[in-house]
Amino acid sequence: MNPLIEIWREIILGDQKSWVLFENGTCVILMEPQAVLSAQATALMKEWGPVHAGSSAGDFGTITLDQAAGWVVTSHHNDILTYVGPAEMSSTDDVVIGLLGRSKRNQDAQELEIVHVEDKRNQA
Repeated sequence: MNPLIEIWREIILGDQKSWVLFENGTCVILMEPQAVLSAQATALMKEWGPVHAGSSAGDFGTITLDQAAGWVVTSHHNDILTYVGPAEMSSTDDVVIGLLGRSKRNQDAQELEIVHVEDKRNQA
């Protein structure tokens, strides 16, 4: 199993949230899940994932994780987040971490390779 799946299971707060994980660590949390989660996440990534420097699409923030080692890099869409692991970084500088996470999000938006779908609908 992809270790990113377990990391995201630890990171995401709330057992009821459905989400889709892309190959480079970007996770799309689907607050209003539609019929086909992978199609919904892909559409969101196509629109909100690409980085456009100098616009809000280039903005990011970093969150140091308590639940797992590493960081989550936020984007201009509240439900599109990218994981950066400690093994990927030689620095703990927020800007360096954020730039890597933003780059990974952009790569996921270009490649659109889904590695996992976590469907929490209709689970008691």
